[in-house]
Order: sequence, then C-alpha cells, then structure tokens
Amino acid sequence: MDDLDFTRKFNICYEKDQEIKAILTSVYDSLKQKGYDPINQIVGYILSEDPTYITNYNNARALIRKLDRDELLQELVKQYLSE
Repeated sequence: MDDLDFTRKFNICYEKDQEIKAILTSVYDSLKQKGYDPINQIVGYILSEDPTYITNYNNARALIRKLDRDELLQELVKQYLSE
C-alpha cells in the first residue's frame, strides 16, 4: 500500500498530552538535579501559580509557564485515574 492511499488522523489532544508530559518530566528532572523535592515544588506551583516554586535551571520555569494550569491539572488527574 502506498503512503498516499490512506488518510492520516491528527489528534490534537494526544499532541497536547505529549507536550505536557515532556515539559513536566523536564521540570521534574531539573528540580531533582538542583536538590529540591520535585513533587512538593510542582504542587506548590499548581496551587499558587507562583513561578518561584520552579527553578530557572535548564529553563524549567519558562517551560512550565507554557502550560495552562487547568490543562496540567486535568492531565494529572486523568493519568492518575487511568492507572
């Protein structure tokens, strides 16, 4: 079958989920490398939306601010309940 014989599906939700996971993983790793408790720091950020809970190391603060807090919470709850 030729690659041009089928219609490719695009799923924006899947793409956004992958972006959230990649950013959250990167932020988690940066916090851990700097000696912070990543879970506590991320929870502090989510609850307050105060970016100072996240280190600037590896551009983590700028990365997490790319995410909408509501989307981040939705994805975390969805992942937690699906396991």
